[in-house]
Amino acid sequence: MTHLRFEAWPSPALPDQKQASRSSVRRWSCFIIALVLFPFIAAASAFAEESKISVGPIDAVLTVPSGVERPPIALLIAGSGSTDHDGNGPQIKPATLKKLSAQLVARNIATLRYDKRGAGGWKAEFGRPEDFRFKDYADDVVALQNYLRESGKFSRVALVGHSEGGLVAILAAQRVGADRLVLLAASARRQGDLLKAQLEKKLAPDMFAPIAKAVDDIMAGQIVDPPPPGLSIPPAMQPGIASAFVEDPIAPLKKIVTPTLIVGGGRDRQVARLDFMALSTASPAAKTLWLPDMNHVLNDVTDEADDLAAYNQSERPLDPDLIEAVAAFIAGSESR
Repeated sequence: MTHLRFEAWPSPALPDQKQASRSSVRRWSCFIIALVLFPFIAAASAFAEESKISVGPIDAVLTVPSGVERPPIALLIAGSGSTDHDGNGPQIKPATLKKLSAQLVARNIATLRYDKRGAGGWKAEFGRPEDFRFKDYADDVVALQNYLRESGKFSRVALVGHSEGGLVAILAAQRVGADRLVLLAASARRQGDLLKAQLEKKLAPDMFAPIAKAVDDIMAGQIVDPPPPGLSIPPAMQPGIASAFVEDPIAPLKKIVTPTLIVGGGRDRQVARLDFMALSTASPAAKTLWLPDMNHVLNDVTDEADDLAAYNQSERPLDPDLIEAVAAFIAGSESR
């Protein structure tokens, strides 16, 4: 795989005091950079054109930098759950997509971000919730990408998938292609396997065992009724969940020839370093960026408490190296 020139790999272990000092310097550097850049980004945002659009039943927000003829555009794909166009869900509000959009638009890259199915309530146009299948997410991205291409207003379309959105981006790119593919904090494992790995770290063995078995049964196409305590998936919804649990990102990623950027974070408690490495292996021509202090919602954090707090800090800036890498990659100006 090729690496971006600005790739930041973890430094060798340092004594606690030196490591803390280095982390402190990085945090203050990021803070100062944010203060310096804020007036320019705010000014750029003031000259952006933002509009609400609908593509079929999909509600989206299109933001285009003013005065830029046929800019590239990033189609931002949110992670799991009923996530809206800002990257917020019912329980967490990190505004990941809203912040990423603002930073990209400030760098003359248009963005399209949309409400996932179920965000703000389930629309009748999507059919019955129990008939949902994971491929429907990819269908939505394909429809949005076709809309952008048919408009003729953009020089290239980049699919930017965060977390579960990375899998959706891979499936969509395999079907209709893309000019760029960006995977942010994406998993390389089937979601059922990832869920079990996450729960095993949190639950006592006696509580984890029946949940793991239920997940395996659902992945095998069985209906688990009643589901065990701690796994609140109604039987009617289990076929749809199973379609998500069994989708493997590696096989389709191997078939994609689209220029790809894979970004992972060292403080991501939801997706492991092994996922980053597996995705990179599956796409050996991909550019990769590992950010040691970045968490799952793309913020730099210092410890577990700071990480948890970041999930509801919509004003907290994204990792600056992430922003520059994604913007350069989409624009085609990354180091070669």
